[in-house]
Amino acid sequence: MLHFKNFCLAILPLFFNFYLSNAQTKSNHVQHDWPQWRGPNRDGISRETGLLKTWPKDGPQVLWRVPLGEGYSSVSVANGLAYTMYDEGKDEYLACFDALTGKRQWRVRTDNKYRNSWGNGPRVTPLVEGNWVYVISAHAKLYACDAKTGAVKWQHDLAIELNDAIPDLGYSNSPIIDGELLLVTGLGGVNRSLLAFDKNTGRRVWSSHQDHPGYSSPIIISAHGVRQAVFFTGTKIVAISPADGKVLWTYPWRTDSFENVATPVFISSDKLFFSSAHPKEAGSAVLQIKAANGKVNAETVWKNNIMQHHFASSVFYDGFLYGPDRAILKCVEAGTGKEMWKQRGFGEGSLIFADGHLIVFGTGGNLALVEATPAAYKERAGTQVLSGTCFTSPSLANGKLYLRNETEMLCLDLSEANFRQRQLTH
Repeated sequence: MLHFKNFCLAILPLFFNFYLSNAQTKSNHVQHDWPQWRGPNRDGISRETGLLKTWPKDGPQVLWRVPLGEGYSSVSVANGLAYTMYDEGKDEYLACFDALTGKRQWRVRTDNKYRNSWGNGPRVTPLVEGNWVYVISAHAKLYACDAKTGAVKWQHDLAIELNDAIPDLGYSNSPIIDGELLLVTGLGGVNRSLLAFDKNTGRRVWSSHQDHPGYSSPIIISAHGVRQAVFFTGTKIVAISPADGKVLWTYPWRTDSFENVATPVFISSDKLFFSSAHPKEAGSAVLQIKAANGKVNAETVWKNNIMQHHFASSVFYDGFLYGPDRAILKCVEAGTGKEMWKQRGFGEGSLIFADGHLIVFGTGGNLALVEATPAAYKERAGTQVLSGTCFTSPSLANGKLYLRNETEMLCLDLSEANFRQRQLTH
């Protein structure tokens, strides 16, 4: 009995320390949904903490994987549900899955299958707000659906209603919400290249501008007290007033075949980074937004070819930009355009930021955790998670990472607390 008592006294501090450590870890955890293209703030930045900084030999635990069809729509996660788009047979679908199990809850047909020599399937990422989910098919059909059932609330066929043709590479611009308005890239017609719809009724509230559409998705920013919706169209950066569509300023950026694809990145408090792969002599730029006497404009801070985005977008953290220069991952000083480091091995892969690290998803299905530091490329962990073509950006929600290629979608558990609990129980 004495030996047992001594044993209990010996191990009690260990259990107590583990409890305190585990409780502290949980208290420091921050988790949130990922309800739209590039996350809560549309910048590829996650506020989540408490993520695994080292991975097991075989990588993070795969919670589930489900078959999907072709498409490049990334995964939006909100209220315990995950949404994406894909093709199956001759049809295109918006589908909803249980975010924890991968079980499909519903799907709704959105269009005929989209075919293109550069890749088949839908391109747009679903946008979830409250009980609504908004999507646009590759053939430019806009839908507002019930997020729980998939029932279509309202819809528009933009190509027919605007009497315009869809872009050569398919409609690819994920919509954005500002207040009561759903802001959408149009198809290039006179005074209807940028559109706003009442998000509840589908009524068109305003239309604006004329330009060939690009393939980039808009963002909302505020600089010098002026709220602006920034669109990267086929030939320029356009900043408008979200309330009425009034053009505030433009910056010319003509590219081959109107291939402005990557999403611009706002650098607080008044700078904007954007990049495209063409023309090669000027692949990226940082602008400074200025406001005076009731007018807003933008001036070049720097412009060079140090970073050339085809389709993946950069993230900004602590004064530096991290993103692909074609098939090379780079860190670039945001204020000067100076290259800090570069690393091959991910193709033109996508990345997001979370908990001090970059989560990099290569076009060949390799996944890596990289420290977000300008000092050097520092990979903390890496594994192969998918095969085939992986052009879709990662999504991180509530400690779980959602990835897909053209045939399947999977969910990885990145929670450090969950990993510790599994170790304890095994």
